[in-house]
Amino acid sequence: MADEENLTVNEELIPKPRHKGKHDKPKPWDDESIDHWKIEKFDPSWNQSGLLEVSSFSTLFPQYREKYLQECWPTVKGALKEHGIACELNLVEGSMTVSTTMKTRDPYIIVKARDLIKLLSRSVPAPQAVKILNDEMQCDIIKIGNMVRNKERFVKRRQYLVGPNSSTLKALEILTGCYILVQGNTVAAMGSFKGLKQARRVIEDCILNKMHPLHHIKILMLKRELAKNPALASENWDRFLPQFKKKNVKQKKVQSKEKKPYTPFPPPQPPSKIDQQLESGEYFLSDKKKMAKQWEEKQVKQAEKVAENKKKREEAFVPPEEPKTHNQDVSNVDKDDVTAMASSLKRKAKEFRKQKSIDKINAEEFIAGPSKPSKKKSKSSR
Repeated sequence: MADEENLTVNEELIPKPRHKGKHDKPKPWDDESIDHWKIEKFDPSWNQSGLLEVSSFSTLFPQYREKYLQECWPTVKGALKEHGIACELNLVEGSMTVSTTMKTRDPYIIVKARDLIKLLSRSVPAPQAVKILNDEMQCDIIKIGNMVRNKERFVKRRQYLVGPNSSTLKALEILTGCYILVQGNTVAAMGSFKGLKQARRVIEDCILNKMHPLHHIKILMLKRELAKNPALASENWDRFLPQFKKKNVKQKKVQSKEKKPYTPFPPPQPPSKIDQQLESGEYFLSDKKKMAKQWEEKQVKQAEKVAENKKKREEAFVPPEEPKTHNQDVSNVDKDDVTAMASSLKRKAKEFRKQKSIDKINAEEFIAGPSKPSKKKSKSSR
């Protein structure tokens, strides 16, 4: 009996082995046919009794938005009334307030109404801002003002995001499927969760100077093309996407001063002005001679300056050297031929005058060249 009691005690002390997944039973929502990311439209029958407490949100708006909000407030009020939300525009304080009522059934619609007044205060047009009340539409307000300290650099990078004629911003809106508005120190974006995530990444990389928006646009276009191919759905796309390396501009190296060897003795004292005058003998000259010497030095410096200025003025009248072309060389050759021909004609004319005095010679025959004498001349000579 004692042995049996010892065995029972030992069994109690030994921990029992745990079976992993013992309580993992199939849940009704663990079904492949159910799309967990699908956003179902709210049905008022789900909450017939309404809300127990009143929730409200307020936001301030800048003074330049006052006139526009006053004009479009009836439209905003009508859109919120459909969902049972009360709204108030206070022009004295410069604020907008939304709150739930007894007719409110959707508990999340007050958060959507809060986003609506935020977007209106961020210069989003009222027709676009009212779309946030739809269940499929989400919004994200990205603060970019505190990302860069230098104001000029911040304005330049913000302009990169907008692009020439807002072309870069339009391309981002098409690729991400979001509405993007750059206003002051914030960027307001509206769209799906996936599109907002892509838009935030592009905007932050641009302002922090990590990657230019054009590179992101190229990557998003390639991803859209790759998504169309079902064979590449389960593969890694990194090998297809371009790798953009950031090029660092070479900065000027700080010239470090060479450290001189340490010496315990102080450097020798430089000679004073009086010591220099004593060495040159100027100290013992009279005031009249000192003035004369200074005047001579001034005249020498003035003459050097005048000569230098004159040289600079004369440089403007020196004609520049014209580049030699092939046509000029040809023209020079032609000129040489003409001069040679003229000199030969002069020489022949001189010879002709000498011969004419001796004998009567035909000028045309002499210029054409030597020829046989005619028979008539030979007879006459006989």
